[in-house]
Amino acid sequence: MIRHTTIAAAFVVPFALSACTGSNPAPQTALPVQRQAETPRDTAQIPVGLGTLRQEDIAIVLQPEGVHAEAFPLDESVLRTLAPDSYRTLRARLDASRAQIAQRAAIRGIRNPHMWFLRFYGLAPDARFVPTDITVSSGGREFRPFDVIPISAGFGTQRLQPRETQTGLLLFDDGLDVSQPLVVTMGSERNTDWDGILRRIDAERAAIRGRASAKAPHP
Repeated sequence: MIRHTTIAAAFVVPFALSACTGSNPAPQTALPVQRQAETPRDTAQIPVGLGTLRQEDIAIVLQPEGVHAEAFPLDESVLRTLAPDSYRTLRARLDASRAQIAQRAAIRGIRNPHMWFLRFYGLAPDARFVPTDITVSSGGREFRPFDVIPISAGFGTQRLQPRETQTGLLLFDDGLDVSQPLVVTMGSERNTDWDGILRRIDAERAAIRGRASAKAPHP
């Protein structure tokens, strides 16, 4: 997959969280979403606030006609490898949607949904994007999002103008294991970069543990 660095640079902007529209959680009681069981890479050993990765370092890139798309999982053990500002922004976005996620997962009997962040960037006038066209293949299974939660105001229109960005959350069922190599497709676009991204994440986890050890008081 060829990455377009000039386009990727355009994504280094704050998230317009205040622009979220009618997708905000309704003020009603919902079952809490259980946090996903972590892999042997124990999250408790990955302190918050010591990561250095950028969002583009962990993003899977797809470029269907007229659109540049980036997606990445919001698993806690992945988020903790991000730089503090990115971690706080994405953590807040996820927490703000937790009740809504729980309600939509409960309808389908899913106890531990996997959430992914999704961002589309327009490359052509009236470019169309369909978030549910994304498929993630893992362990011989294909996973399609069972629901989508908009973040940005115009996400539901599924249309983009040049240089316009729209963001949302994808919800997958609890069988999707992001600790394994993944193949992500959208239309005819196919990306197999996750294996390399996962090695980058693992290296950052080790570095975080080293930083934490160096900061720890010694007797």
